[in-house]
Amino acid sequence: MEKIVPQCESAGMSKPERAHRVLLSSFYLAPVEYYSRLHRAGNAVIEIHDNYQKQSYRNRCSIAGANGPLPLSLPVERPTTPKCRMKDIRIAEHGNWRHLHWNAIASAYNSSPFFQYYEEDFRPFYEKKYTFLHDFNEELRQLLCRLIGIETTISCSSAYMQTLPENYIDLRETIHPKKRSDYESGHYYQVFADRHGFIPNLSIIDLLFNMGNESRLCL
Repeated sequence: MEKIVPQCESAGMSKPERAHRVLLSSFYLAPVEYYSRLHRAGNAVIEIHDNYQKQSYRNRCSIAGANGPLPLSLPVERPTTPKCRMKDIRIAEHGNWRHLHWNAIASAYNSSPFFQYYEEDFRPFYEKKYTFLHDFNEELRQLLCRLIGIETTISCSSAYMQTLPENYIDLRETIHPKKRSDYESGHYYQVFADRHGFIPNLSIIDLLFNMGNESRLCL
């Protein structure tokens, strides 16, 4: 698919040093910052033994709709105990969320330069039933890393990492929809920028569907 789209507009972006390691949470279609941290790390661990937190990116993301930022949230089954590990959280089947999420994504990005190119990679995730939220998040993460070309070695935790080894940076609670981020990405083409201006740090699919194989240059 030969499309010409604007390159990222960013001053002084350097190549990843890859000297450090990062510890991240399991997120649903995580924001651009998350994938930038993955791309720039020597290796990464996804924490799945932490306690599930509501109103976090674990089960939600934000895309750019015609009317501005549009939040999408996966329903989850209520844990049977006050504290439940992320790896044990189950996706709920009420609300027809698969249909609603896919329609929202298609509506938001159908006119973007690369949505039709990647459409069939993502559609099956909204047709197949997943039991556990982390499994759904992780398979999407693997797909996105492959499409973008992120080659960082990534693994999932085997137990809760309370004490971090040397050279690890703990980002488990740093990237959060209710916390102000100091992350600055380069500006890239967005479909509705003429209406709302550039909206930073949306879900990584916003970058991918608008920039295609140039996405990694923005990270």
